Amino acid sequence: MRKSNEHHRREFLAGAGASLLWAIAGRPTHGATDVAAVAVPKFLADPFSLGVASGDPAPDGVVLWTRLAPDPLGGGGMPPQNVPVGWEVATDDQMRRVVKRGTTSARHALAHSVHVEVRGLEPSRWYWYRFKVGSNLSPIGRTRTAPARGTRLDKLTFAFASCQHYEDGFYTAHRHMAREDLDLVVFLGDYIYEGGIRTGRTRQHNSPEIVTLGDYRNRYALYKSDPDLREAHAAFPWIVTWDDHEVDNNYAGAIDQDASSPEDFLRRRAAAYQAYYEHMPLRVSSLPRGPNMRLYRRLTYGSLAEFSVLDSRQYRADQPCGDGHKERCPAAFDSRATLLGTSQEHWLLNGLDQSRARWNVLAQQVMMSQTIEVAGDAKKYGMDNWNGYVAARNRLLSFIRERRPSNPVVLTGDIHSNWVCDVKADFDAPKSETIATEFVGTSISSGGNGNTSPAEADRRLAANSHVKFFNAQRGYVR
Repeated sequence: MRKSNEHHRREFLAGAGASLLWAIAGRPTHGATDVAAVAVPKFLADPFSLGVASGDPAPDGVVLWTRLAPDPLGGGGMPPQNVPVGWEVATDDQMRRVVKRGTTSARHALAHSVHVEVRGLEPSRWYWYRFKVGSNLSPIGRTRTAPARGTRLDKLTFAFASCQHYEDGFYTAHRHMAREDLDLVVFLGDYIYEGGIRTGRTRQHNSPEIVTLGDYRNRYALYKSDPDLREAHAAFPWIVTWDDHEVDNNYAGAIDQDASSPEDFLRRRAAAYQAYYEHMPLRVSSLPRGPNMRLYRRLTYGSLAEFSVLDSRQYRADQPCGDGHKERCPAAFDSRATLLGTSQEHWLLNGLDQSRARWNVLAQQVMMSQTIEVAGDAKKYGMDNWNGYVAARNRLLSFIRERRPSNPVVLTGDIHSNWVCDVKADFDAPKSETIATEFVGTSISSGGNGNTSPAEADRRLAANSHVKFFNAQRGYVR
């Protein structure tokens, strides 16, 4: 290590130590929460094995994340006490020009995860950050604040991605993403998969199907053991939401697809939601309470873009026509069959109505555009997406047609393929007005090699005139 770096390292250690003394004395530093006066354990392995991340950028700050886990696949390997963790933010990648620092607590109850909500930063600026526990320093991460509200921008460069089944392939897409020139990353769900070990795969899960809190924690640790995923997290701030596999395939509200009782499934959902929070750069406003967790939220980028980040799992009604791809039944048109839940739907519509952004982005999980699979005389639809909740979709599309929010764009994951669709005011009238655009992004790894036959692409495009592009290559959308 060069002298200048060693000098700065000593400066950081001294500063963090001073912050700890203040916290013990009962005067918390900026960002300090629940700091317990306990001895810092001595680590025989890297406590920052899961890397660092940042998320939910605001004009004046961002969330910084890490989790102490010297034994990441064995429950974490931490003692059953809270542990003080120092953090600092700098304007240079060598961490010489520190502008914020403090001490917070890695809480035993939250798997020794850390969520620091840094405030007082400048808008539209790159920052670098790291954590310290004892004599151990984390990797350095990079993040960027959002522009001030109302700022006129020429562009916003971001990528969106989803569906990274660990067993289906490596995360080379994340490695490539980390080298892009981006302002942020939006992740649309299926960060982990809950299933057990499958043979004949590229790599394997670390346990049978996960159900308990400990199971979910170890599964997140397995996924975050991938160096390419950690690199992508450390390179940019992320905006995250979930889909189904963070809990169980195609679950709907309090109902799973395995005929569990609602009580049993809600216990599982509570474990899954807590583990999700513990491993994502989320604000304390998303801290789960039992099986409930507020994940939908809104983020703005100057006057250019507003992101409405949706949750289409927690509040939805059970699939009205059942699961799978099939002909629609009358229940799909039942107005009580909600995908977002009443409160979130009202929140979304009110936000779109009040937005003054040039682009209104709906970051969500499942396909909104109508897509038909022709099988003889039958027309089949995906029952787990908006095609199975027609009345709910019609309410949203009617609102957009009538109230005219500026440039609505829908971002979607879930189905491991790329689509670009004109969102029609009436999908059954092909010449009806186009009122939005939907971009469906492929998977990071889920679904295998991503080959697309020309015949398959032609068939899908012919059956759906509003679909303008389709392929199944793996990767992400930029």
